Amino acid sequence: MEFILQPWPWYVAGPLIALIMFLLIFMGKQFGMSSNLRTLCTMCGADSKVSFFDFNWRAQKWNLTVVIGAAIGGFIAMNLLTADPAVAINPETVSTLQGLGFESSGEAYLPDELYSLEALTDWKALSILIIGGFLIGFGARWAGGCTSGHAISGLSNLQLPSLIAVVGFFIGGLVMVHLLFPLIF
Repeated sequence: MEFILQPWPWYVAGPLIALIMFLLIFMGKQFGMSSNLRTLCTMCGADSKVSFFDFNWRAQKWNLTVVIGAAIGGFIAMNLLTADPAVAINPETVSTLQGLGFESSGEAYLPDELYSLEALTDWKALSILIIGGFLIGFGARWAGGCTSGHAISGLSNLQLPSLIAVVGFFIGGLVMVHLLFPLIF
């Protein structure tokens, strides 16, 4: 049980991801989380209104188990397999985040200032979540997939567009953290 409670080292997690990707490629499947939203919208009838949703969603319904598994697995990991919900981050980062107003830094996995029920009454936190969610959704569709789809599935298929997208994700993350984040907070 102690092994499960600890973060898994790269030499265990990496080969497991590689094995799953090998099996998916062997079966002709592509992994990605953002494509599930398209599948769900089509299942609910969006294909009759917008041509983007007009595709054979039954061929993609297997991928919905990934969403269900991620939700169930995340719940189990957080509530049953986590001894300490705090994230082990550098003390210097904790003080920087606390200086920006994130007092829960180093104490919780998600900052309470953005992800608590009280944050839903704060216009700034709510605006950040809504605008950020829209930008992530728009960006995932514009890039032809989300970070997990490009970084795991696309790179394992040796797709150049996925490599370009992953490099763009990292550059965008650096710009956000070093330039935009201090301006927002």
